[in-house]
Amino acid sequence: MSISPDVVIAPSLLSADFSNLQQAAQAAEAGGAEYLHFDVMDGTFVPNITFGMPVIKALRPYSKRFFDVHLMIVQPEKYITPFAEAGADGITVHAEASPHLDKTLSAIRAHGIKAGVALNPGTAPDFLEYVLDKIDLVLVMTVNPGFGGQTFLPSMISKIERVRSLIERTDHPIHIEVDGGIDTLTAPRVVSAGATALVAGTSVYGYPSGVAEGIRVLRESLSAGR
Repeated sequence: MSISPDVVIAPSLLSADFSNLQQAAQAAEAGGAEYLHFDVMDGTFVPNITFGMPVIKALRPYSKRFFDVHLMIVQPEKYITPFAEAGADGITVHAEASPHLDKTLSAIRAHGIKAGVALNPGTAPDFLEYVLDKIDLVLVMTVNPGFGGQTFLPSMISKIERVRSLIERTDHPIHIEVDGGIDTLTAPRVVSAGATALVAGTSVYGYPSGVAEGIRVLRESLSAGR
């Protein structure tokens, strides 16, 4: 699957109804979302446990959207092949959890899928400099990872701008994805700073008028902010 040059909306299934993830995934697709974002947590790297390969494999037949898999786990290199085989279109690993980051990114790409690097709020963007040739996506965490529904950290705006300046050196497209506290107020700010993909959980799945309306309102906020 290709990556769109426009701003991508990636609803996070972490905020969906876990008793009916099929319906949640299909609602996001019907509402125009380009990605479905899977926050995989192991209770060690972050203080929470969510889901793994079986959920992704079970949902794969019900959606044609880009499965954007974010591994918030220790030793992610051990699980690249199982997640790829389960149906991931892209796998993002944390710089903080990957001591052999270059090797891990190469392993992801060897499966013919997109490779991403996630940065916690306290991790400097310069960490990316020596692996830019193997990255298709940089995920800037604008909250401390582990739980949905957290408040956006304004100090991350300058970090997004720094990531943008780094990837301008490359000769291939790299998405800047932002995750944490994304809503109609913060989305225009991060896009202005350079973000091209938005992970939205509560603002989509918790929207009072439904998922499709949540996606529409979020997308409209980008137009209004330009």
